[in-house]
Amino acid sequence: MNTLKSITLYHLMVKNQKMIGIKFSPDSLIQGLIKELPNPKWSKQYNMAYIPNTKGNLGIIFNTFKGTVWINYNRFLTNRPINTSNETVDVEWFRKRKPISQYRLCPEEYLLKLELKRYANSTVRTYVSFFEMFINHHRDKELNAINESDIRAFLQKLIHRNVSNSYLNQSINAIKFYYEVVLGMPNRFYEIERPRKESKLPTVISKEEILSIIDNTNNIKHRCIIKLLYGSGLHRSELLNLKLLDKFIC
Repeated sequence: MNTLKSITLYHLMVKNQKMIGIKFSPDSLIQGLIKELPNPKWSKQYNMAYIPNTKGNLGIIFNTFKGTVWINYNRFLTNRPINTSNETVDVEWFRKRKPISQYRLCPEEYLLKLELKRYANSTVRTYVSFFEMFINHHRDKELNAINESDIRAFLQKLIHRNVSNSYLNQSINAIKFYYEVVLGMPNRFYEIERPRKESKLPTVISKEEILSIIDNTNNIKHRCIIKLLYGSGLHRSELLNLKLLDKFIC
């Protein structure tokens, strides 16, 4: 397979119909393969080809490009924070809250979708909190009338509060959940920018701190463990799996 050739799949809404968007760099081979797909069309707005979004068509795309062009599903098959434990999903607390004057509560359809998709309770709390913060920022606007400029104005307000990139991304996720998942409009806010991923250096314990830990460890076994970890650079799991017959190669 030529890894330089690739396509990326997107969710698109065209004339209220769900479509599979296919984005690619100009290439005669890819263009020829797209012509073999069922009823392909071109979107000038999103600068990509698209075909109707059906399970059958997704399979046709896979079979058409398999072994020839790499298919990037990251934008299409997004990972959702689904509750995979036995934890009971509880949104009743949000439903039973007393109305507050001049405060918009999260719409029932938003809570219902979180419940049906069995999102973890921590995710439910996060999404509801951020979405209510957003809709109360635009309290006088109907939700369906909100546009990208309104979302950017809200995000700009958060940025001026010096919130973290993670905080911004959670806000965007909560907003997009309503329009993309609840209302089923996957490309409604397609062009909303996300903050760059922060690159943080790990916190490293100084030599003096290590020596202090060793000096203040009275248990001989524990002191041996600390010295071994520090001197060899072993991971905790590697240390736990050590056996008396293991040897270090210097």
